[in-house]
Amino acid sequence: MAVVLPNRLLTLHALEHPWVRDTNGVPVPPDPNQRPAPRGTWPGSALEQQDGTWSLRLDPGAWPVEPGDIVSDDHGLTWTVTTAREHRVAGWSAADYVQATASRNPPKAP
Repeated sequence: MAVVLPNRLLTLHALEHPWVRDTNGVPVPPDPNQRPAPRGTWPGSALEQQDGTWSLRLDPGAWPVEPGDIVSDDHGLTWTVTTAREHRVAGWSAADYVQATASRNPPKAP
């Protein structure tokens, strides 16, 4: 297992979860043109994968992270989270992290 060291500052813009529902009980996503207020900024990493997705590592203080949340960095890049899970290391909280897979906004032009 490789250790991934922080290579940037990551800011989480968490959407309100669960989404509000309309009168028929259907979830209504928030306005995509309005980014929610940031939850916080932490050292983290963002690595582009061979398939074009990005692997993000966030501080455990960012948890919970849900699909649809937005992550931005100190270089001006933004990503939309597609999956996320929290990793806890028993007895060593300094090694805890949140692993997220995300797509870049806007996608990189070929």
